[in-house]
Amino acid sequence: MSACVYIPVQNSEEEVRVVLDQLPRDASDIVDILKAEQAPLNIWLIIAREYFKQGKIEQFRQILEEGSSPEIDEYYADVRYERIAILNALGAYHTYLGKVETKQREKDDNYVLATQYYNRASRIDVHEPSTWIGKGQLCVAKGDLAQASSQFNIALNEDQNNVAALLGQACVEFNMGENEDQYQKALESYKRSLDYYKRALRAYPNCPGVARLGLGYCRYRLGQFDKARQAFQRVLDLDAENIEALVALGIMELQTNEVDGIQKGMAKMLKAFDVYPYCSMSLIHLANHFFFTGQHFLVEQLTENALAVGNHGLMKSHSYYNLARSYHSKGDFEKAGRYYMASVKEINKPQEFALPFYGLGQVQLKLGDLKNALSNFEKVQEVYPENCETLKAVGHIHVQLGQIEKALEIFRKATRVDPKDAQAFMELGELLMPTDPGAALDTLKSALNILKREGEEVPVELLNNIGVLFFEKGEFELAEQTFKEALGEGAFLSFLFERTKCSIVDCGAYNGQYWDMTIFHQLEDEGISLDFPWDKITTLFNYARLLEQIRNSERASILYRLILFKYPDYIDAYLRLAAMGMERKNIQLSIEMIHEALKIDDKCPNALTMLADLELKSDDWVKAKDTFRAARDASNGKDSYSTLSLGNWNYFAAIRSEKRGPKLEATHLEKAKELYTKVLMLCPANLYAANGAGVILAEKGHFDVSKDVFTQVQEAASGSIFVQMADVWINLAHVYFAQGHFALAVKMYQNCLRKFYYNTDSQVLLYLARTHYEAEQWQDCKRTLLRAIHLAPSNYTLRFDAGVAMQKFSASTLQKSKRTADEVRATVTDLKNAVRVFSQLSAASSYHSHGFDEKKIRTHVEYCKHLLDAAKVHCEAAEREEQQNRLKLEAVRQDSLAEEARRKADEQRKYQLERRKQEDELKRVIQQEENFERIKEQWKNYSTSGGKRKDRSHFEDDDGGNGERKRRKGGKRRKKDRRKDHYEQEANIEDEQEEMDEAEAKQMNSQVEEADRANAHLGLEDSDAEDDMGYSAIIRKRKAWSESDEEDEPAERIRNPTPNGYRNSAGSDEETRGNGRSTQNEEEDDY
Repeated sequence: MSACVYIPVQNSEEEVRVVLDQLPRDASDIVDILKAEQAPLNIWLIIAREYFKQGKIEQFRQILEEGSSPEIDEYYADVRYERIAILNALGAYHTYLGKVETKQREKDDNYVLATQYYNRASRIDVHEPSTWIGKGQLCVAKGDLAQASSQFNIALNEDQNNVAALLGQACVEFNMGENEDQYQKALESYKRSLDYYKRALRAYPNCPGVARLGLGYCRYRLGQFDKARQAFQRVLDLDAENIEALVALGIMELQTNEVDGIQKGMAKMLKAFDVYPYCSMSLIHLANHFFFTGQHFLVEQLTENALAVGNHGLMKSHSYYNLARSYHSKGDFEKAGRYYMASVKEINKPQEFALPFYGLGQVQLKLGDLKNALSNFEKVQEVYPENCETLKAVGHIHVQLGQIEKALEIFRKATRVDPKDAQAFMELGELLMPTDPGAALDTLKSALNILKREGEEVPVELLNNIGVLFFEKGEFELAEQTFKEALGEGAFLSFLFERTKCSIVDCGAYNGQYWDMTIFHQLEDEGISLDFPWDKITTLFNYARLLEQIRNSERASILYRLILFKYPDYIDAYLRLAAMGMERKNIQLSIEMIHEALKIDDKCPNALTMLADLELKSDDWVKAKDTFRAARDASNGKDSYSTLSLGNWNYFAAIRSEKRGPKLEATHLEKAKELYTKVLMLCPANLYAANGAGVILAEKGHFDVSKDVFTQVQEAASGSIFVQMADVWINLAHVYFAQGHFALAVKMYQNCLRKFYYNTDSQVLLYLARTHYEAEQWQDCKRTLLRAIHLAPSNYTLRFDAGVAMQKFSASTLQKSKRTADEVRATVTDLKNAVRVFSQLSAASSYHSHGFDEKKIRTHVEYCKHLLDAAKVHCEAAEREEQQNRLKLEAVRQDSLAEEARRKADEQRKYQLERRKQEDELKRVIQQEENFERIKEQWKNYSTSGGKRKDRSHFEDDDGGNGERKRRKGGKRRKKDRRKDHYEQEANIEDEQEEMDEAEAKQMNSQVEEADRANAHLGLEDSDAEDDMGYSAIIRKRKAWSESDEEDEPAERIRNPTPNGYRNSAGSDEETRGNGRSTQNEEEDDY
């Protein structure tokens, strides 16, 4: 039964029945009825809502606008809620229009109308929650989330369980989390949104299933995937055809990246598509699925439908992206670029959706728009800074732009981000090859190890590059192994390395037959396949180049011919065969090979320049110049070698001796400078062009500037193992020579000889000899020339120069004011050698033309003979002077020997005296110690006898006074006895001392006499005789003093009879004083 509404008839009990399913197309009739019958405003709302459900938006808007007119407001002034509901409905309607509108002006107009309706509703009742909720929704649509939150909070302040306000606030918090760049703050917003959704469900548990979608979205953003899946499933339980829940569950299943999950996810998407074919999300994911299955027609159809029904910017961006990559995969780069650009324009910032920027960068890179491609890849890097694929793309663009340092930095970062990415290591290794071969080899080895660990197929290019690096390092065995690994096991390899039974091939038989392909036809006739893939041609060529380098020319030529047999258009093989012919001095064969290469490509720069070099060797200068110009024109001036060769041609044309004129020379030099400069502009790192420019500057006399140029080239060449530039060392030495810095020039020539020529280049030795000659180092010049003659015995110019050097040395030696006989004899020898050399040259010039003037040679011979005659006189004078000097030196030597003997005798005498003095001192100390010990024993005896006397005197005191005189007499007698003993001991000590002094004096006199006899025997006079006599006199005086002391001593003892008088006797003073004090005390007791 259809729903209907009844409109009461005014002033009657009748009602007008309106069937909602049969509403008239023209809403004016319904509006007239509602106005005429003054129907309640809730009926206006019911009919307007029904029009809206039926999709009749214009009728819906017409009824609501009539219901909110001023007339209605005035008539229904007492009705507040229905009037507010109508205004809020209009506000919500215009909010929706503004949200879906694409044009900004119309969008703003709708938002203005919605604001006006909500403001009118607020004027009716400012506390009505539905109005604040409507305003909040308007703010959400406008993107003003903070203002929306405040509007919803006003409603919640009135009623905390207002479900619409809770859901609105939850939506605001969720969108804040979506817009937040900081992860933690976004999580906090999602948590708050989840809390609001929970509060809404607790306030109204029977809310529609769509309200639970927010729970699922929040759970998903918080990483709670199981609970999110449960929430979406609950929505489907309540509403099995809920599109959002089906799409959400489908996305979660697809993200598992498992077969079962993908199948379930696509089933959900198909169901959503069946329920509502205009769901943008389901259309986009279906298109994405069909893209990977290769059904591009379905991709384009679904994507176009999604673009037609969807107005959301991000959804449109995804749709355009699907279309773009569909065309991209089909190779339609122009359409792909347009759709990528459309996808990018729908995005506000790369963080929302970065894939279109990546695709657009790929297309622009393919089309050659490097700068824009780099800009788009950098935007992807802002979102995914450690995405290895993006890093590799950016690095590749920097390589194309010539920014090698930035490219190296980016590829190094890529290898750090993903140490298992072999491609990144390969790219980095290829970049490092020109500048750092060692690091490049290590990097490529790392890539090889990664591929082998992962069990992946190793690219031939990788093995080829590793082999090339081994080859350039000189590790030929490792290079050969690597090339073999790259080539694999093929029939032709088996033939080369004797792994087949094919023994009919004789490499030596085909050594010089570069045109003969019979060998390969024979092998094919015998069933041996010589086929090999095209991607191994370069490796096979490099292997042949290696064999050529290790002097295995036979096998190398076979490989080159094999390449030409299978791929006749491979020009490099012709050129290498031509180079081998040049090495064997077969110029004609080389020219023929080059012409064959030119038949394939008549504008091949390498072939043309090689042909021009051969023409120069044939002394065909004009033809060579034309060929160099053709090579340059063939490359549109981009071939630096041909331009450089033209510069060399002009330089050599300028210095040719047969047609050398000032104007012509200056013209050629200026042209050479122009060409060298042009090469440097094309390639600033071209060392050969810089060297040529330095040569031109030196020829013009700008030695300081040319020296700076040569120094920079030398430093750059020394830092690279690929460049061996001996010329720059020689040129720098030439500049030093021209400036007069002969020592630096000599050092530079010697270093060049040692570093590049192993001291075996006669031309550089000639330069070195000339430098020695100008520095007047005649002997060094002669030795250098003799070394050069040994290396090039047929070079008669070297012999002539050696004769001139010997002549110059002889003349300079004879002109010296002081010279030794050895120098004069060496001069004579050199003059004889010079005469012999000039005579040989004179004889040889009569049979062969060597460019020498016989008259000049005879002049040299006569001059040398004249010097020989003069040298004889000088030699005799030098010998006489040498004999006199020898006699003088012998006399001086004898004097020095005598002086040395005298000095040694004096040192020996002083040493003996010092040793004897030390021995005598030691004996004296020992004797004094012995005397002291003896005196101590005597004092002990005296002390014992004194004690006895004291006892006896005490006994006499007891007997009477007569005893006193006896004691005195006895005491005097004992004192006299002690003095007598003391004198005797002292006399003995003095006698011993005299004997020691006499013995010492005799010994010293005997030593002095022996020294005098030794000096007399050596023929030396004794200048110290008087000192010795003085020393004997001192000994005699010491003896006399000792005798006088013996005479004076008794008188002194009489005056001072106490034991203190022994202070000068043997022993220490302190011990003597101590003993003296104790004896004195004893004597006082006696008295």
